[in-house]
Parts: sequence; C-alpha cells; structure tokens
Amino acid sequence: MPGGKKKKLTKAERLKLLQEEEERRLREEEEARLRYEKEEQERLEIQRLEKEKWRQLEEKDRQRRREELEELYLLEACFPEAEKLKRETRLLSRWKHYIQCDGSPDPSVSQELNTFITLWKEETNETFEQVIEKSKLVLSLIEKLKLILMETPLYELEDKTIKQYQGSILQLQELLHLKFNVATEILLRHASTLADLDSGNMERIIHGENITLYIWANLKKNPRHRSVRFSETQIGFEIPRILAASDIALRLFHTHYDHVTPLRPLPPPPPLPEEEENAPTVPEVVKEEVKVVEEAVNQEDQEESRQQESESNLINEEEVRVEDQGDPVHEVHTLLKEGLQKYTYPPESVEDNETENAFPPIEVTVEVHENVVFFEDPEVVRWDAEGQYWRTDGISNISYKQKERLITFSLETFGPITLIQDTHINMPYQSWELRPMDSNTVLLTVTTVFTEIQIQITENLCMLASIRLKDQEHLSLLEGKWMAPVPFITALKEAGLNIFPSEYSHFYVVMNHKLPLVEMKAYRQMALLSSAFAFGWSKWNMLCNSTKVVFKVREHLTEEPVENPTWELLLFSGDRAQRLRMEEDSESFSEALREDTEFHSTLFHMVKDFASTEAMDRVRAPPCLLIDSVCHLLFSTRLLSYS
Repeated sequence: MPGGKKKKLTKAERLKLLQEEEERRLREEEEARLRYEKEEQERLEIQRLEKEKWRQLEEKDRQRRREELEELYLLEACFPEAEKLKRETRLLSRWKHYIQCDGSPDPSVSQELNTFITLWKEETNETFEQVIEKSKLVLSLIEKLKLILMETPLYELEDKTIKQYQGSILQLQELLHLKFNVATEILLRHASTLADLDSGNMERIIHGENITLYIWANLKKNPRHRSVRFSETQIGFEIPRILAASDIALRLFHTHYDHVTPLRPLPPPPPLPEEEENAPTVPEVVKEEVKVVEEAVNQEDQEESRQQESESNLINEEEVRVEDQGDPVHEVHTLLKEGLQKYTYPPESVEDNETENAFPPIEVTVEVHENVVFFEDPEVVRWDAEGQYWRTDGISNISYKQKERLITFSLETFGPITLIQDTHINMPYQSWELRPMDSNTVLLTVTTVFTEIQIQITENLCMLASIRLKDQEHLSLLEGKWMAPVPFITALKEAGLNIFPSEYSHFYVVMNHKLPLVEMKAYRQMALLSSAFAFGWSKWNMLCNSTKVVFKVREHLTEEPVENPTWELLLFSGDRAQRLRMEEDSESFSEALREDTEFHSTLFHMVKDFASTEAMDRVRAPPCLLIDSVCHLLFSTRLLSYS
C-alpha cells in the first residue's frame, strides 16, 4: 500500500472489537468476583475455625481454671510461710540479744533505751575518740529501730509503738549531735597544746567508721594565713581576711549518715489480712523513702519539689566562736566557761550591701566518700533549718574532680550541706534479666543508660555482685556484702545506685504504666518460677496496653549463662497467660497465639507445657525465703513498668 498506511477499519470491525473488549472485561470482573467470594469464604471459614478453636481453648481453660488456681494457691503458700519465718527470726534476734547480756539496750524496749540515754548524758568528760567509739552503738540502735519500722508489716505495729520508735530515733540523733559538740569543746580546751609548730594554729583530723572530724583553731590570728589544708589531704578551706584575723575555730564534720532530714511519716496500715487459712496472701511491700528536695525558685518564695538522691555523706560545716580574753591559752579556758557557741557568718547585724565585700563566701574542699556513685557531677545543697528542706542558693563556684573524688565550692554561710543527684537518673531501665544461678540463688541484672547492676539473691539475703560504668568495672564497698532485702535496698539508694521507684516516681519518669494488680500477679508468679526459669525484658511490653505485660522466658537449670539462648515470648494479663506467635525481632506487634499452644490461668501452668520434669520438680519445692526475697526485689524495682 502506497505510503505504508494501515487499512482503515470498517464500522462493523470496530463494533466487533468493542464487543470483544467488553466481553473480556465482563469475564475478568466475573472471575475477580468469584475469586473474591472464594477468598472471602475461605477467610470466613478460617475465622470461624479460629473462633471455634479459641472458644474450645477458652472452654478448656474454664474447665481447668479452678484446678490450676488451686495448685497456684498451694505454691503461693510459700509467701505466708516466709512471713512466718521472718517473724520467728525477728523474735529469735530479740531473744539472742536478751541472753547475750552485753550491756547494750534493746532499742524496741523504751525502758532499756531511756536508761541508756540517761546514763550516757551523765558522762560529761568523754574525748572525741570515745564519743566516736560509742557512736557505733548509737548508730546501730538507730538502724535497728528504722529496720523494725520498715520490715515489720504495718498491721502488726500499733500507732503508739510507731511513735515510740520514731521518738527514740530522734532522741538518739539529738543526743549523738550533743555529744559531738561537747567532745569538740573538750578538744578545743587543749588547742594550744596541739598547735602546729609551723603555723601556730591547731589542726586535727579524727577518723571514725562513720564520722570524720576536721577541726582548725585560729590561735595566731594571722590575717595572711587564709588557706587551711589539713595535713596530707586536699581537704580544707579558703577563708576571708576577716575570719583569718578572728578568734574562731572551724569544724568540718563529715558523717556517712543523714540525721538532718526529718523522719518521714509512715503510710497508714493496710486492712488486716483475711483469716481464712487457705486464702492466698499478698506479701507486705515496703515502700522505700525518697528525699524531696525543695528549692526556692523566685522572689515570692514559691517552692518547687524536686526528687533528689542524697549522697548520705552529710558534711556539717560550722564556725565556732571563741571569746577574745587574752592569749590563746586564756581563749580556750574562756571557751570552757562560756560553752561552745556557734558563730553566725555573716553576722546578722551586717547590712546586705556590706556582706559581699566584708564577708565574702568561704571556699571549701571536701572528699566524696568512695562508696558513693555519681553518674553526673554532684549538686551541692544546704540545709534550711527554718524551712526544713534542702536548697541550692547560697552555694557557688562548684568544681568536681571525678578521679580524685574532690569537690570544691563556695558557701555564703555555714551549716549542714550534702551532695545530691537526680533520684531517677537510672530510670527508665533499658533492659533487665532474672535468671537462676542454682536451685537456691537467683541473679537479677538491671541495665540503665549509665550502668549495669547485678544483684544476687539467696534465702533472705541480697548481695551487690557487680557494677559496670560505661564499660569500666567499678568497685563498691557494698560488693560481696550479704544483707537482708530492706537494708540492702536502703544501702544501694544511699550509695547513689537507685533503681527503686517510689510512689511518686511516675511524676518524674516516662513510665510504661501497667495495672498494679497485673504487675503484682506477674511478680509473684515470676518469683515462684525463678529457681528454674529465666525471665527477660521484651520490647513488646511497651506496645501492649496497661492490662497486659509481655516478657521473655526460658528454662534455665545451669549455673552459667547460656550463649544465644532460645526464648519464649509470653503475654500475661493476670488471669491468662499465652505464648505469642511473634518473636522478639518480628516487624510488628501481634497477640496471635502460637500454633499448637494453649493458654492457661497461671504462668506456672503455661511454662509447664514446654518445661522439663526436672524444672517443674524444682519449682514445686521452692525455698520460701528465696521466693519471697525475689518477689520483694521485683516489687521494689517494678521492672515491667519502669523499663
């Protein structure tokens, strides 16, 4: 055909093509409809079968639920048994104290304690070393009373007993402080005989187990001698000229305890437990105290509450006024007649505009106790005796040398100070794991942004196994020291290792909220299984709602950790446990049940489906005190809500 033109279609041919196209479209639509109907029927059938299978599983669960719960209640009998054993231990401890007859009072008996206090008050000529030695007993009495208040279930303590113990604690604290003041006065009587040959002033360091005294008496009043460094240490003061020329003694009193912050009232006791013998009981959960540091934030004296962790090494810096009555010897004797007097700096009579020039801040350098861990540079706060809270104003030029553990700062006035850091600096946790080391020892590992803390638990004892700070080992005086759970938790918090949320922590930490009842049941049942099963953190716990928790679990009967272990993912709602189809590295969250598995009313019966006979035999004969201690640590750390 010329020009290569295509043959033009006739009208009939065009109609035929359109008809064929329409028939093909209708045929494809029909095929798609039939395919959809078939797929929908298959989907509905699968859904029907799944619903039927789910209904059968629920029916099976209902039929055996009573039996499973009865078996769980038998296992949970270890909790009241542990409470009974602990109660017997407390009574035995009092009996051992009674038959020892070592002269020390039982602090829970008010008559014995009052006699001890009265007799010690009558001793008036004790040296500082003697008071330090006696302070060991006094501090132990205070700790015993605090421990009784924290460890004894509140329904066993009457209100008058609680008030008696708290009053006794305050009496002992006040008496100890008074004794140290009197001993300081006696020491200053002999200031001239203890004078340094080079400076002519008295410098003295007295070390104790819980207390260190640094005292300097200005005998020469040399205005050029303004730098005070206690021998062979970096600890000391930089004082202004006006103090260097004054009749004063400076005391730095470093304590490893806090007798300044007021005792916090205990919460009201819970309802009395049911008297039915077979009813499961919930162990008493002791809520640990946290310090609330209040700071003045504006001219109107509005106070903002801040959660802070105390170093627990209280540094009490005071100036002691020495009346000027002649030469240094007569100054000391005049001090004896007049008594120890606190020198207010700057003097209250000074105008505000004169303070900065005439009475500048005093520079102080102190050493941070080796047992305390700071994850960031510590903050220095001072005690406001009138307002009864710690505050940050009046302190400046803070410098912290981490390696040397020395902190330097300037104080506008003297008084008790302490070092603090954010209580919740290690919350939320990044991960956690609980695994048995043997049939009677369990290891809890908590990993935070700054550290990894390992805690061994056995019977009614806990031990700090290790601390790792940014890939470096950190030694602590607490490592290797076995303690009961309550004092152990207190010791960790005082050392700056706080992984124990308080009832107010949810205001300060972005937490993964879970219903308390679900958490409680999970911790109790995890503790029951902890002698034969390991549990671990799962990222999916963040994605399920507050009525459910997700964690990893596996059987673990060896003493050493397993390399590349195979975990099961469990979902638990408090009333139902199930194995999940998804895995830890799956792309999305799903509550789908794993194939060929069932759900159960308890974690015990859930793991029974895939556990060995040896593991289940070990769980059926639990060491009661171990299970109770594991449960206490789980309650105290609240791993399922704060990680």
